[in-house]
Amino acid sequence: MKTPILPLIATGLLALTPWMGALGEEWNQYRGPRLDGISKEPILRAWPANGLKQSWKVPLTDGFSSFSTGSGKAYTLVNRLVEGVKRETVVALDLATGKEVWAYPIAVSKFDGGGDSGTQDNGGGDGPRSTPAFSEGKVYVYSAGLKLVCVNADSGTLAWTRDIVQQHAGRSIRWQNAASPAIDGSLIFVAGGGTGQALLAIDRQTGEPVWKGEDDLMTHATPVVATLLGQRQVIYFTQSGLVSLDVKSGKALWRHKFPYNVSTAASPVVSGDIVYCSAGYNVGSSAARIAKKGEDWSATELWRLTGNKICNHWSTPVALNGHLYGMFSFKEYGKGPLKCVEMATGIEKWAQPGFGPGNVTLVDGQLLVLTDAGELVLVKPDPSGYRESARMKAVQGKCWSTPVVSQGRALVRSTREGASLLIAPATASTTTSLRP
Repeated sequence: MKTPILPLIATGLLALTPWMGALGEEWNQYRGPRLDGISKEPILRAWPANGLKQSWKVPLTDGFSSFSTGSGKAYTLVNRLVEGVKRETVVALDLATGKEVWAYPIAVSKFDGGGDSGTQDNGGGDGPRSTPAFSEGKVYVYSAGLKLVCVNADSGTLAWTRDIVQQHAGRSIRWQNAASPAIDGSLIFVAGGGTGQALLAIDRQTGEPVWKGEDDLMTHATPVVATLLGQRQVIYFTQSGLVSLDVKSGKALWRHKFPYNVSTAASPVVSGDIVYCSAGYNVGSSAARIAKKGEDWSATELWRLTGNKICNHWSTPVALNGHLYGMFSFKEYGKGPLKCVEMATGIEKWAQPGFGPGNVTLVDGQLLVLTDAGELVLVKPDPSGYRESARMKAVQGKCWSTPVVSQGRALVRSTREGASLLIAPATASTTTSLRP
């Protein structure tokens, strides 16, 4: 782990504090190291009047991919012209400076059209949506065309590739894949295979399957790994609904039926023994309580709401103290609300308009929200009402990606650019001459 970077202090030097070494962490994959959208890293809660200090800002061509971090770099996907051909490309930026370290084209890309024609090859526009994952010197990418690619993080050279279409009878999906690879320990979890091998666990060192099974058709939702009732399990959000499998064996533990219509893109949310799921296109949302008796698992529905009022199109909410916080809207670009919803009942506690289908993470007990117009907003999570602490314009362009915090930096991106903002709490206990 690289030495953490902190805000400038009055002397012009940077502060280096012991707590960053202990609590600073890599945001190594989509929705973070625990796949729950939560960071434990301390952040600055009172921002300057002109916003957080910008460390760097760089152009990034089309993509809804978020950032992940590891080995002193930030990773994301872009749509880039390579040798005259548009290619889905993973880029590595120096975390301290934003300078591009390497770029690796993983597949020919086609992201044209708006996605309403219903054709299988319709790209949907605006570039890649999947987010790279990092682990122990390797970067893992799941392409729009269902290729799982492993790249060496230091050199940007190919380590291995597994083609889910060719090697596992993979089945395409409208608007192509948007799900990210989910890493837990030595395994990578993806969906998209054919009958009897729809859900897969891949060894991240070799690229070989550890187990495969089930027949579920994939969605655009990234799987989640969590421990429920003492059992480590991976939860896929498929066109059949939620399906939970034992991470080691791939054995199915429980299922929760949930409708599919056009697209499901938000990931499941786990809090205690409750799992929440949602989709747009008038599908709605639901929560189920998971139980185990002997060796038998069950999922009992607590509530279900249809329609688009309480739904997450692709913006996955975060859970805190029995409540969900996130963007609950469907195609309300520029105006969709940030909401607080009670997880056990589906009751809306409050709604604040003006966010659109951006995304939210929970950092240091606070909500870090990126609007679809590129504003970064700090909100105190409180079921009694909306409590905004700070707001700033972070980037230009369309933001359907997720803001992340890693090593004292808030990383945000749009379809046009990416930026790093210094968000660690200032302290003057010790100093060092690290780069800003």
